[in-house]
Amino acid sequence: MIQIEYFFILSGLLFFIGVFGFVTRRNLIAMLISIELVLNSVDLNFAAFNRLLFPDGSEGMFFTLFSIGISAAETAVALAIIINVYRHFHSDQVNSIENMKW
Repeated sequence: MIQIEYFFILSGLLFFIGVFGFVTRRNLIAMLISIELVLNSVDLNFAAFNRLLFPDGSEGMFFTLFSIGISAAETAVALAIIINVYRHFHSDQVNSIENMKW
């Protein structure tokens, strides 16, 4: 059986890779993928803490499923925004939308 510490290490790695990708990337799609990595690390923590603190409970799994549903909705909205930005500016770089003014 896999020890619980390995799940926490994997979750930490996913979180920091996601934060690093979000900070360093200029492509909107790559930034969205980085946000999804951060959310997946949170889901992994929900499941791992549920297994650690309440081995017979399933509250962490329900939070994980709810978070996955929210992530799917967030991804759909973000992709729609990115498609509209691409249609308007013909670029998916963050620099191209800096021109959006009042």
